[in-house]
Amino acid sequence: MIYEKVKQEYDKLSINIEEIENKLRSMPRGTLQCIQDGKYHKWYQCDNGTRRYISNKNRELAEQLAFKKILTDQLSNLKQERTAIEFYLRHHKPIQEHEITNQRSPYRELLQSYIKPTNIRHQEWMREDYPKNEKYPEHLIYKSTSGNTVRSKSELLIDMMLHINKIPFRYECALQLEEIVLFPDFTIMHPMTEEIFYWEHFGRMDEPGYCKNACSKIRLYTANDIIPTVNLIMTFETKDHPLNTEKIENIIREYFL
Repeated sequence: MIYEKVKQEYDKLSINIEEIENKLRSMPRGTLQCIQDGKYHKWYQCDNGTRRYISNKNRELAEQLAFKKILTDQLSNLKQERTAIEFYLRHHKPIQEHEITNQRSPYRELLQSYIKPTNIRHQEWMREDYPKNEKYPEHLIYKSTSGNTVRSKSELLIDMMLHINKIPFRYECALQLEEIVLFPDFTIMHPMTEEIFYWEHFGRMDEPGYCKNACSKIRLYTANDIIPTVNLIMTFETKDHPLNTEKIENIIREYFL
């Protein structure tokens, strides 16, 4: 069951988090600051508003603080991933198999040409190389259970929910529309019909400039026969109205399950 697999991943993350936290307790106090000085770098130990120079004789301290930074960043990423999984576990609702597609249903034999469960072809489609968005790679900071690294916590939730529901998809795959190349957040292959859907999440609709660009993007989609609620899924978000897993689950259930 998907729920058990997600729970196992949650437990694994918790163990990793605890291990890193134990390592950090034995590390030196403060953080490392590196400052360029000509061709060389100077190292400083910063702690509670004070800054102390680290000489070459004390290089080991600088190395420990550098390793501490790596551990701290890794800990932050793991906690973000665990938080995303907590959303799923908190709102989990078992998805009942449709009685007609049940293995024992007398209708199943008649529906074989229409029912296409997750298969090797879908997996190969997901693994194929495809042109991706190369802009602002430094914004790809949220690691999903699918293995993708995405740009926001909301995209992380969508990516994770598609993955655990075994929906074939690609993240930020290039799409040529007229003379413009777009990178939809998610390009999705319907697991039964293999029809292609696009999912755009507009996460800053309370910002006028962002909202204007989002509306222009939607008009471009529509002009090219990619129609909202037909083959274009859209979710919206503001600071006061964040996206939640229940909404994502409902959309996935409506379109793909």
